[in-house]
Amino acid sequence: MATQDQMTDVINRLSNDISGFLGACIVDMETGMPLASKSNRGDFDLEVASAYNSEMVKAKNKTIKALGINSQLEDMLLTLSDQLHLIKMLSPSTFMYLAADRQSTNLALLRSAVNRETADLN
Repeated sequence: MATQDQMTDVINRLSNDISGFLGACIVDMETGMPLASKSNRGDFDLEVASAYNSEMVKAKNKTIKALGINSQLEDMLLTLSDQLHLIKMLSPSTFMYLAADRQSTNLALLRSAVNRETADLN
């Protein structure tokens, strides 16, 4: 497991690398609590996002199991009219959640930055 400083450094690098960065956190799936987080908007509550996204990841894992799919969840993309939200699994018990303005970035750049910056956290 990565240290608090390592997780914070990854999020800070992502906030600098991604145009339109709104917020990101690394989440403990069991508790739904962020282990490290940063938001560029005061109204973007990452604790609420962490809790609800952990439930969504748990539900997707249950769906995979119910369908008998022999595969692991890597990431999930939520496309809103003005935002991109990416959930990247870091381990079976942690994931990164990142939100960015859709007009300022694109999915390929977002995924590339997240994959590059989180590679050492696995």
